Parts: sequence; structure tokens; C-alpha cells
Amino acid sequence: MSTAGKSSGIGGQAVLEGIMMKNQEVYSVGVRKPDGEIEVHLSTYEGAGSKSLRKIPIIRGVISFIDSLVLGMKCLTFSASFYDEEEAQPSKADTIIQKLFGERAEKVVMGLTVAFSIVMAVAIFMILPYFAAALLRNVIVSDTVLAVIEGAIRLLLFIGYVLLISLMKDIQRVFQYHGAEHKCINCVEHGLPLNVENVRKSSRQHKRCGTSFMLIVMVISIIFFIFIRVDSPILRVVFRVALVPVIAGVSYEFIRFAGNTDNKLVGILSRPGLWLQGLTTKEPDDSMIEVAIAAVEAVFDWRSWQGREPLEEEEPADIESVLEKEPADVEDVLEEGKEASDVEKILEEGA
Repeated sequence: MSTAGKSSGIGGQAVLEGIMMKNQEVYSVGVRKPDGEIEVHLSTYEGAGSKSLRKIPIIRGVISFIDSLVLGMKCLTFSASFYDEEEAQPSKADTIIQKLFGERAEKVVMGLTVAFSIVMAVAIFMILPYFAAALLRNVIVSDTVLAVIEGAIRLLLFIGYVLLISLMKDIQRVFQYHGAEHKCINCVEHGLPLNVENVRKSSRQHKRCGTSFMLIVMVISIIFFIFIRVDSPILRVVFRVALVPVIAGVSYEFIRFAGNTDNKLVGILSRPGLWLQGLTTKEPDDSMIEVAIAAVEAVFDWRSWQGREPLEEEEPADIESVLEKEPADVEDVLEEGKEASDVEKILEEGA
């Protein structure tokens, strides 16, 4: 049975010198340690919300977005722990938090960090563009034109942010691992044996990448604010904050649909997100690809999914013709999973 173009249901994220891969409730973090060895950490993350909520359109997108932030921060912290040059002395704030919350201290800090990240993102990418566009209200009377200008400012801020952080050496390596993540998923989903040679030749673009998601958020926000109008400046700000979850949910539904269809119109609409991935993904080297493969194989039996025999001898494939079609999806990491009490049972049941 051919799996070319079929969604595997796994997705991930680049971390410091490594990659996180998630399959249903199970996730792995593969990290290239300073001594050159690959460390793979395997665990489970069920996320927020019940399974019934995860079936409801829009709401499941909001839950997915929050979960990706929480799990992403957790995995980044884990990967960074291998590169601490020396054991840092706890600060006064760390000591106070430890005394107040005890064993829950780490979760509290993680929650505060995620909350702060969301607040800053909303302030920079939602509120700031509104006030910048509002400066033109005296010379532009059309609310529609102002909404488009606001959206354009939002897009420029986002692209400028990506360009700015891409100048950092550590971020450049993260973008390489991001490319390795996409290449691995594309390799598997195009029905090819998962090895370094095949991954190297695979595309680093994926329809359901987080980069594409963020771009769709920017575009959909323009549409929302063109049609949702209020006279009060205060209410305009309130609406921009209150509608963030709804915009994120709608954007998720589009990305999710785009990753599971070959519709030409959807493919055209997805292209700007794929182009933007040219900034957030870079070509990885073979050592990065090895980490990505280790992370995938820890959570996903790709041989069984492709209908291959276990331990089948795998030669690099001539895949140029295979990859002519659009890349498959990658970021649907919170699909409904099978109930299991531990990692081993989930992995035995498969995807």
C-alpha cells in the first residue's frame, strides 16, 4: 500500500542542538550532546482539555496552540540542560519560588514563562500594529484600508522578527534542525526508507509547519478586523485581544485541512507559508539528520506504517520524481490518540 503524500500524524519542533518529535501522547527529544553522542529522552504529554473538546473545530486549534507552547518550552529547557557550561547558583527568585511551590515550582515557572510569551506576542503582533495604523486615522477615513494597513504592519513585524533572530548563530543551527525535522517527515510520508541519504534529498517544506500557521494567523486577522468594527478605540483593542484565540483556532483549521488535501486552490493559498519557511528552515548536515531520525524512530514505527517488513535492508532511493508533488503536513501533533497508560503501550498500538 502506497503512503506517498499521506499524513503520518507525527510532528515536532527544533530545539537546542536537537529535535522533538511527537506521536499522539508520546514524544521524544533527541539531542546531540557536547561529546557527540545522541541522547533521546522519551516521555508522554497528554496536554490540556478532554478528548471531546479536541474534536470541536476552532477549540481544538486553541488547545493545540497552547499545548505546543507548553511542550515546546519544556523540550527547549531539556535540550539546553546539556549545554550549561557550569552549574549556576540559584537566584533569590528561584529560592523563593522553590519555597513557595515546592515540587510544583518547575510547572509554575513554566506556566509563567508561557503566559509571559503569549502576552508579549499579543502586544507586539496584535496591539502595536493597531496603534501604528491608528496614527493614519486622521488622513485615512476608510476602516477597510486601515485594517489592511494594520495587517501589513503585522506581517512586516513578523518577517522582520524572523530575519533579525536568524542573524544569531544559535538560531541558525536551530533553523537547520528545523529543516531536518521537516525532511524526515517528508521522507517517511513519501514512502521512502528513513535513512540519511533519503532524508538529505527530501524537501524541507511542510504545509502544517508552525511558520505557515503564524503567517495564516496574520492573514486571517486582516479578514476578521475588516468585518468586525466598533467605534470605541478601547473596544477595538479589547476585540483584538479577545479574538486572538478565535483567529488561532480558525488558522489551525486551515492548516489542518491544507495538510490533508491536494486541492489546487488550497495549495496556492499555502504557498506563501511554504515560501516563508525558506527563512525558518535551513539545510541540515548529516549529523543533524541522524538526530532527527533517532527522534522519529523513538516514537514512530515508520516501517510498519509504510507496510515494510521489520529490519528490511534499505538502500537510498532515487526520489527526485517522488517529491514532485506538494509536501505533506507536519504540525498536526495533537490528533486524537489511543488510550494508554504508558509509553510502551502507546507505541505498541502504533499510529
